[in-house]
Amino acid sequence: MSKSRIGRVILPLLILAAAGGGLWFYLQNGEAPQDQLRLYGNIDIRQVQLAFESSGRIESIGVKEGGRVSSGQLLAQIAPQRYQASVNQARAEVQAQKKVLDRMLAGSRPQEIAAARARVEAAKAKLEEAEDNFARIRELAGTRFASEQKLDAARATLKSARAQVNAEAQALDLVAEGPRQEDIDAARARLAASEAALALAGEKLSDTKLFAPANGIIRSRILEPGDMASPQKPVLTLALTNPLWVRAYVDETDLGKIAPGMKAQVQTESYPDKRYEGWIGYISPTAEFTPKTVETEKLRSKLVYQVRVYVCNPQNELRLGMPATVTIDLHQPAPEKSRGKNPCSEP
Repeated sequence: MSKSRIGRVILPLLILAAAGGGLWFYLQNGEAPQDQLRLYGNIDIRQVQLAFESSGRIESIGVKEGGRVSSGQLLAQIAPQRYQASVNQARAEVQAQKKVLDRMLAGSRPQEIAAARARVEAAKAKLEEAEDNFARIRELAGTRFASEQKLDAARATLKSARAQVNAEAQALDLVAEGPRQEDIDAARARLAASEAALALAGEKLSDTKLFAPANGIIRSRILEPGDMASPQKPVLTLALTNPLWVRAYVDETDLGKIAPGMKAQVQTESYPDKRYEGWIGYISPTAEFTPKTVETEKLRSKLVYQVRVYVCNPQNELRLGMPATVTIDLHQPAPEKSRGKNPCSEP
């Protein structure tokens, strides 16, 4: 076969291969078809700065950077001795106040009532003695065998004895009746205050332990055992694994084509053959940059708005900051109102 004939056969094949390669590159990297919208952005997640509610020296930290934790897991602890002592003190105060209230509610004991009644009888006996003594001195004073001074003294003793009987009788009534309702209410209030102090001390003791608020990955350890912790000093940084989204931007001209809840496909360069299910969860109500007072029509069309495309990450392959491409089918049915909720399950 001549060289010219070989050239006529190979050249069309090369042209077809080049055209096919160009078409593939265009479909992969060029503009999206008219029925699709393609956005570019980066993977974003929420992060939590974890700190103790109480102050103290860190006793232990049970997690390391990169470790996965679950909601409610114990992460770190500060020395609890001081807070435990406060709990013990508050608990003892509650017990003491309970005893006081119980004593008031039980009223006077029979022995106390009997003792009060005995004091009344003793006062009556002294009153009878005073009456007899006064009558005898008064009779003697009438025959001038007793002075007026002795008569006055006997009269005063009689008056004092009557007052003592009255006082002991009143005391007997109080002992038999028991504590006043106001005193019982005051004792009950002191008990409630002691119980509140115990609850507060218990809460402070529980605050010596730091728990994970949600599932996530420890991104950094800011403090170490032996450091002094306080509510103002974060100990750990927790990267939440759910929700996870792509932070992208849409042109103002394409803003009317999308709506919250619309389904989307997410791709990354790290896993080019995988597509992650996603949906539009948020569209910013304002432009990323505030426009000037006077804008031309051409400049206004270049404004962009932030869009959050939530995405499921069942295999934990997506990472913070990872570049991602979002493809949205513009001909899909109207999104459901409940689509804004995150249906992704934890891996």
